[in-house]
Amino acid sequence: MLLKRTYILFLGLILLSSFAIVQEQATDTIMRLLTTSTQYEVGTPVILEFTASRQKTPLLYCTSSFGSTLVSSRFKDDKLQYIIPKNICNKIGVVQWTLLTDHDSISGQFHVNPKAEVATMETYIGPPSIEAGGTDYAMLVIIPTDSLDNPVPKNTVVNAKYQFLNTEEQDPIFTNNIIAYKNIYSKNDSGRILVSSESLGINSKEFTINVWAAIPTDFTISAKRPHVYADGNQITTFSTSVLKDKHDNLVSDGTFVTFFITNDAGNILKTTGTTISGVAHAKMIHPDFKDQWQVKAAVDGMSESQTLTVNYQSVIEDFEVAFSNHNRDILVGPLQSFMQQMIPDGLQVNLLIYKEDTLVHRITKTSFNGYINFHLKPAIYANETYTFRVETAGIDKTFNDKKLW
Repeated sequence: MLLKRTYILFLGLILLSSFAIVQEQATDTIMRLLTTSTQYEVGTPVILEFTASRQKTPLLYCTSSFGSTLVSSRFKDDKLQYIIPKNICNKIGVVQWTLLTDHDSISGQFHVNPKAEVATMETYIGPPSIEAGGTDYAMLVIIPTDSLDNPVPKNTVVNAKYQFLNTEEQDPIFTNNIIAYKNIYSKNDSGRILVSSESLGINSKEFTINVWAAIPTDFTISAKRPHVYADGNQITTFSTSVLKDKHDNLVSDGTFVTFFITNDAGNILKTTGTTISGVAHAKMIHPDFKDQWQVKAAVDGMSESQTLTVNYQSVIEDFEVAFSNHNRDILVGPLQSFMQQMIPDGLQVNLLIYKEDTLVHRITKTSFNGYINFHLKPAIYANETYTFRVETAGIDKTFNDKKLW
């Protein structure tokens, strides 16, 4: 009999324990979400409320594109409340949440939406310089944001404003994927385009786009010189016509122009200049012998001029050469210019020394007061017979079989 009672008591304890577990599980499962809203404006406090039958406070796991966190609860008015942290409520996007219960979890999501307001406008524009003609353009990019640095709602209107010469324009554009953008095309004229933007009463600062002239068209060149003589002393100045593009805009100051000069011998000389008010100038010293130049100018890879022919007349018709001091002192001169005046200092004179038709030495000097003197040292030139040739101003004279002693 005692054994039977003991068995019945043990069986009752087991049934009572099973009822308690079932009751606890039922208590967990009756927790449900009371908050019905799933859309919140950014910056608005978000509180999720759940039913609760007893003092049990599971954690709420929240995750968004800015990170994850665990939120503890509080009891208020027989409800379990979870206050979502401000760092989540202040950023737009979708927030996923999960209530971490002992058994089946409860999960859901809510949306944090942007405000229809603009606090700041990030504005970018580039390139800062474009080419006139209506084909080149700069891009204006605007990112309006609210006071919490969130992008504004899609299709928020942004007014792009432009001022160029005597015209003002305004175009409405709309935000999409955070930004609003507009291509600003150049006009046919050169100048500056002033650009600004406005959205919901907030204005950006002013930006500038420089519209420069397009590539220059072909042009002409001219030459100016004090005289036509090849004295190796004066300067010839080459000038371009006014360089313009096909829309009649002056090219930018500093446009680089190269002048190529081909002489009678086929050698190419080069001089350069940069434009000021559309005109470039370059200088070249006169040759020191009779010559003809073919001059052509170019803006590299863009445009070129016609070919200009410039002739230089010989400035010296003849000169004298005197030998003295056992033929070791050679005096060249006087060298007289086109008015019988002494040639300016610096004219180059070459003395070529041959022995048995072989060039053994070449001496180059420049004139001073119309003369040049060559001295042949005995330590260098033995007492033998040589042939001498004197060259200057495109004229040469040869003296055969001159004996040194």
